[in-house]
Amino acid sequence: MKFKELGLSDDLLAAVTDAGYEEATPIQAETIPMVLKGQDVIGQAQTGTGKTAAFALPILEKIDKSNPNVQALVISPTRELAIQTQEEIYKLGRHERANVQVVYGGADIRRQIKSLKNHPQVVVGTPGRLLDHIRRHTLKLDHVQMLVLDEADEMLNMGFLDDIEDIIKQLPEERQTMLFSATMPPEIKRVGVQFMQDPKHVKIKAKELTTDLIDQFYVRSRDFEKFDIMTRFFDVQDPDLTIVFTRTKRRVDEISNGLQARGYNAAGIHGDLTQKRRTQIMNEFRHGKLDILVATDVAARGIDINDVTHVYNYDIPQDPDSYVHRVGRTGRAGKHGVSMTFVTPNEMGYLREIEKLTKVRMLPLKPPSAEEAFVGQLGVAKEAVTELVNKTDTEKYASAAKSLLEEYDAEDLVAALLNDVTKDDSSQVPVKITPERPLPKRGGKRHGGGGYHRGGNRHGNGGGYHHRNNDRRGGSRNGGRGYEGNRGHRSNNGGRRSEGSGKRGFTIRKKD
Repeated sequence: MKFKELGLSDDLLAAVTDAGYEEATPIQAETIPMVLKGQDVIGQAQTGTGKTAAFALPILEKIDKSNPNVQALVISPTRELAIQTQEEIYKLGRHERANVQVVYGGADIRRQIKSLKNHPQVVVGTPGRLLDHIRRHTLKLDHVQMLVLDEADEMLNMGFLDDIEDIIKQLPEERQTMLFSATMPPEIKRVGVQFMQDPKHVKIKAKELTTDLIDQFYVRSRDFEKFDIMTRFFDVQDPDLTIVFTRTKRRVDEISNGLQARGYNAAGIHGDLTQKRRTQIMNEFRHGKLDILVATDVAARGIDINDVTHVYNYDIPQDPDSYVHRVGRTGRAGKHGVSMTFVTPNEMGYLREIEKLTKVRMLPLKPPSAEEAFVGQLGVAKEAVTELVNKTDTEKYASAAKSLLEEYDAEDLVAALLNDVTKDDSSQVPVKITPERPLPKRGGKRHGGGGYHRGGNRHGNGGGYHHRNNDRRGGSRNGGRGYEGNRGHRSNNGGRRSEGSGKRGFTIRKKD
């Protein structure tokens, strides 16, 4: 369903377009019309299904921008989700100039008090910090018309249910309430019965991952090692069309710029780019003029390309369903795909939760060495030279070639040519990726389903990777355990090497 069919204003439709959304997800298509009619809604859907826009858009549609009071309150279980939710509501409401603020624990409360004095119409916050502001009388909720309880089962698991009930008791009885939860344990149902008026239920089935066409691997590495390891895998695997997923817009920029500096044909997309630029990049990727697309989850929504051969999760997603959405970009239309997920040592619990959802045990891969990566580069270079020879009118250059052969060794001439078509030595092009805050550790007993916990068995860092030689018929898939080495070089605007990149030092010796 198109967003323009949901009864939203032109300003919100423009914001939806700017955000790169094309069609409403199932939870959005069902929830938004109900909320616009004023109905209470219980939405059962996994994270990564578009829940935030499902409540953000009708909230922005209904609030009075000229009213300085808080009219909508969103309660989130974690500071990370609260910040992410505030950013998305702000982005969707910037055409209407909606004032959206976020409050959470572990941050300077004085700064938050100052932001609340700017008369936000929408406040997003974690339960404990919201109660702090309520008790300090720095947050007044007597004009709230809409309440959202986001990831209610997660708040239950974290012991926030009593805090939530205390907050709800501060709100007007005449209000609209939306509750979103991946699961529906009895305690959450009780909240729905006690604090909602005849709620309408929307249940979205979690998207399942078809795994028989996708080889799924993980690589244990520290955060600062990921970039170098990933580029070595590029050189060994030589993927045809690749999406690299990362958590933040800053990382999209840093990774895409770093890849370009090392000679890869790459570009990044995120929500801060103009719609025109995003469309341009997507068209280049869709038509094979771009080898590697770096993207956030939000920016990658709506990507529908059947020829993606590899997905690299530079940052492991925070919820399993986002992994399903990411990896589902490959292995389409009956074609084989490969997914690679980089995992830091303290993120293994997240990996195990993904494996539980997908019911697939990911295979560990050992990072290639610099020497193995160079061998992969040479394989691509040899194919490029073969392609160059086949399309060149060699007779036209026979005289000059003969003259060069009299002056230089044939092996040195060919070596110089290979050097020219091989990418830069990665070690000579340093790339710095800014460290990100680690994913939150979640301890204690989990009940009621959903969410992550730390634990599970560890594979260790065992296992090797399977490298094909230049005979592209060689090697074996063998149940999806191998991955292709040199898949064949695609020449785009002179190949994979970007213009202006320097080369390794190389000298051709003259014959004595």
